Amino acid sequence: MPRILRLVLDVLKPRHPSSLEFAKAIAANGEHCHRVKLRVEEMDEKTESVTLTIEGEALDFDAIEAAITDLGGSLHSIDEVEVDGGESPSR
Repeated sequence: MPRILRLVLDVLKPRHPSSLEFAKAIAANGEHCHRVKLRVEEMDEKTESVTLTIEGEALDFDAIEAAITDLGGSLHSIDEVEVDGGESPSR
């Protein structure tokens, strides 16, 4: 079964929670902890445009998207994705 190993997401988030709190919440989301890199691209008084890079063994995109929304953010785009096709079928 295919597994998502890496996502790069363009996200608009409120200034609060902080970038550190936001990244920690995304990392702890789901059954497994994920590695999260958050990079602030732009900032204004109320929001930050960030690039989230999330890596793990089997990422649950729907759970990650829900966590972003629960934290007050919105997903603008999926900029990059890495998927492992799983085991090769026997021939």
